[in-house]
Amino acid sequence: MDISITSIMFLFALMLVVGVMTTKFSDWLGLPSLVIFLFAGMLLSVFYHFENVQLVRLIGIMALVVILFEGGTQTKWSRIRPVMLPAGILATAGVFITSVITGFAAVYILDLSLLEGMLFGATVGSTDAAAVFSVLGQKNINERLTATLEAESGTNDPMAVFLTVSLIAMLESQGQSIWIAIGGFFVQMGFGLIFGLILGRLSVLLINKIRLDATGMYPLLALGSAVMTYVVTDVAGGSGFLAVYIMGLVVGNYDVEYKFSILRFNEGFAWMAQIIMFVFLGLLVFPSDLITVTWQGVVLAIILMVIARPVATFLSLVFFRYSLKEQLFLSWTGLKGAVPIVLATYSLVSGIDNAYMIFNAVFFVVLISALIQGGTLSPLATRLGVTGEASGIDTSGFEIINLGNTDSEILKLPIGKNAPVVQTNLIDAPLPDGTLVIGIDRGGELIKPDGRSIIEAGDTLYVICDEDKRRNVKEVFFGERVVKENSKKWWEKLLGR
Repeated sequence: MDISITSIMFLFALMLVVGVMTTKFSDWLGLPSLVIFLFAGMLLSVFYHFENVQLVRLIGIMALVVILFEGGTQTKWSRIRPVMLPAGILATAGVFITSVITGFAAVYILDLSLLEGMLFGATVGSTDAAAVFSVLGQKNINERLTATLEAESGTNDPMAVFLTVSLIAMLESQGQSIWIAIGGFFVQMGFGLIFGLILGRLSVLLINKIRLDATGMYPLLALGSAVMTYVVTDVAGGSGFLAVYIMGLVVGNYDVEYKFSILRFNEGFAWMAQIIMFVFLGLLVFPSDLITVTWQGVVLAIILMVIARPVATFLSLVFFRYSLKEQLFLSWTGLKGAVPIVLATYSLVSGIDNAYMIFNAVFFVVLISALIQGGTLSPLATRLGVTGEASGIDTSGFEIINLGNTDSEILKLPIGKNAPVVQTNLIDAPLPDGTLVIGIDRGGELIKPDGRSIIEAGDTLYVICDEDKRRNVKEVFFGERVVKENSKKWWEKLLGR
């Protein structure tokens, strides 16, 4: 076998195994795993000269599609709907304010022109979804703040991309009209929202209607739909990143067959995408180059973390009822990750002046943000008193398993602590005719139920029923209010009806 192919396969396997193992190491250190992955890439760059910017940009975009889709499917619309307006302002006005303040600082600290400084600011101005979803997933932050950060990070990429692309166009040609650029931003946002909603609903219909022989194909079908959503939206002139997040939000908030399998597959695939993306991003950086922007990077990171982001947060939330402690926490959680580095490759590809200086400075800022902000979230949340508890009713593990060409199906139902059937005998549960509880998973032990079996919080029930009885079964175990909220049409959910 060709030794080069073997070496590549070995490096790929090593990357995945070491990447998975370092997640435990990063938890022990209290640091985001992306820091370890970036350092791994930088270490490899010492032994292997890699400068294929186009390839890294492609890998970064593909990985972000996977991460945004996974983040959208894990996000409950009922949770983020109340905070969509403040999160939307943070994702637009907040990014703009952060970019401008950081951009002016970069003009003097990096000795750049005004447009080049603003380009640096735009590149690092957004909160990174990959970093936020990765860090918040293992932190016990209260639900309102978590929802705000998830919604902001999932929707602020269009603003960052718009500012970056527009400024590069201005640097390449002074004839770029600011009004055309602004109009293009609203087109991108509008098309991203519309295509995300439409293609998300079509994806749900496709997954539920099609009958595949292999159940493992459903996660691939969902992921393929996400990639197609990005492509179609991007070709139409919209924001592919926003469309993918919205599409994932739609898929995650509807009853989808094999939903639990899709979510678990996406979670694992998103981790793999993060590992590969951050390692390749690290490969683009040579440690010796970072030394030339060390003090500049430190100063810019401090300005971004303690001045630009806090000012943008407080101005964006001035009309909303967030306490001072909540605003302080949101100010500190403007995590930087893959998006700024991927956007920095746009400058490298365009070949503008000082592109490599901007890229290295961006990389340095991302490292400091991930190390300091990501590593201090938990103690800061405890200090400010913004920790919270999980919701009592969690339907995220709900799954539908279709039984071939029959009209029956098996429902996998997780029972939360506030579910209406907790401490109820099965015989007393008002199940529809023809419905049977065939198994109870309690702490890993499978219980064969009978009418005297008592349902406990934390149980997972396996129920066989007819397709047309699904809603009735869910109302029995989850409660009518929860089912009604989850069964609303997408426009009703969007409008809060």
